[in-house]
Amino acid sequence: MNEQIANDLKNAMKNSDKFSLNVLRMLKSALQMEKINLKRELNDSEVISVIKKQVKLRKDSISEYQKYDKLDKVAELEKEIAILNKYLPAELSEDEIIKLIDEAFEVVKPSSIKDMGKVMQEINSKNINADMSLVSKLVKEKINNLE
Repeated sequence: MNEQIANDLKNAMKNSDKFSLNVLRMLKSALQMEKINLKRELNDSEVISVIKKQVKLRKDSISEYQKYDKLDKVAELEKEIAILNKYLPAELSEDEIIKLIDEAFEVVKPSSIKDMGKVMQEINSKNINADMSLVSKLVKEKINNLE
């Protein structure tokens, strides 16, 4: 994974693709910070975790920029997310997420919103690639429908 990012960084330099180059440099910097924090080389799952954090930061920023009608910045962040998503496994669709939630409900058998943490923990244990804010929203809706 690190090799692929480094190769793409070199290609962006060769092709004078300044936008991709900036995004990949930010990613490389985030990976380097994580490597320093852990005091060892990162494995692929840790690299993916760092990339997910970077995508999440940008998605959070998008919602803030949309509030203030900064659509040019929103478009730029969406392009950055598209570049970062190339390194992530495909995200689950909403139908697949709902299926996972149903499976987690069968295991945990939640009775109230107090059990939401247990349901989310069960889902997280599956190590999925999904928009966790969407997962959380869907779990909350399903639990509220139980009551």
